[in-house]
Amino acid sequence: MAMTQRDVRQWLTGFLPAVVAVQWRERLRAGVGALCGIAFTGGLMLWMLGPATYIPWLVAPMGASAVLLFGVPASPLAQPWSILGGNLISAFVGVTCAMFIPSPVVAAAAAVGISIALMFTLRCVHPPSGAVALTAVLGGPAVHSLGYGFLLEPIAVQSVALLAAAIAYHAITGHRYPHVARAQAAPARPADGAGVQVTTADAEKALARHSELLSISADDLADLLRDTQREAYARRARELTVGDVMTPPVAHVNAHDIAPTAWRLLQRHGLDALPVIDADARVIGLVSRHDLHARRARGQRWPRFGAGLSAGPRPSIREMMQADMKSATTSMPLSEIVPLLATQRHGTVPVLDEAARLVGVITHAEVLRKVMSS
Repeated sequence: MAMTQRDVRQWLTGFLPAVVAVQWRERLRAGVGALCGIAFTGGLMLWMLGPATYIPWLVAPMGASAVLLFGVPASPLAQPWSILGGNLISAFVGVTCAMFIPSPVVAAAAAVGISIALMFTLRCVHPPSGAVALTAVLGGPAVHSLGYGFLLEPIAVQSVALLAAAIAYHAITGHRYPHVARAQAAPARPADGAGVQVTTADAEKALARHSELLSISADDLADLLRDTQREAYARRARELTVGDVMTPPVAHVNAHDIAPTAWRLLQRHGLDALPVIDADARVIGLVSRHDLHARRARGQRWPRFGAGLSAGPRPSIREMMQADMKSATTSMPLSEIVPLLATQRHGTVPVLDEAARLVGVITHAEVLRKVMSS
């Protein structure tokens, strides 16, 4: 399908920079932090090794790491294990590739690709580490002469120094770093608006209230919140049982009762179906509004449901009930009852005990209400 001018304009709009909702004070704090971190790291290396050393006292990837550590400290890519694990793994892979692969281009490509795969595997993804792998391959004779010593000096020393500077700087300036996972608190009971749909505008306002830059767009955050909401509902449905959701059996009919009795109970309690019990109080079926209407349509002379119903024949509930009903137990997980409810036209399933006696009723409406409010 050919692209229209509007499609092209929308595509080109994607190249425009996104609005960064970060105050100038925070931007200045990040810049000063990176200055202090790089100065500390370079000064430490210069003090340890001296100006005449052939070991690089600052490698370029540290500048990229400083952007994450001081500019986006809340990002998972900027956490301590990310920078230490990512840089050391990439340095090891880069040195190994440089040693055993003669072609610099092939060695560089292999070093970056293998490093990324290992960082994902070991949960220490750090984008600047890709540059560490390239530096190990393309750093020239000075770097190649270090061999695996490149991992210790300069990579390990500089990574630790930069990380220490970031931890100290964030502590001094009153920012939380590292961003460790908070202890899981007991879920609060949501308000009546818990089911309100999250929009991109909501996410933009939430991001604007954060002083630190979060490495996520408003669109992605809104999608994430909606997915999280759906997962929370699904988890809640897995945790709940039928016994948590069912309502007591407010009404039922006996098998020998007649249609007007069932109809009056359905009307009085606002139900779509009623359990039918036998002489031993065991549930033997269900009778629904649909069953009563269907029986009338097949030729029963009932002028209308209500007082006029007594003018025609009086079939018993046993003759019109659904004997092949589905039932549930109180211990059944709610996740199992939802598909069962979906197959019922009336959306009602009786809950029985071990003796097939009625202990409750579960409906579509009750399931939705309980899951949404729990």
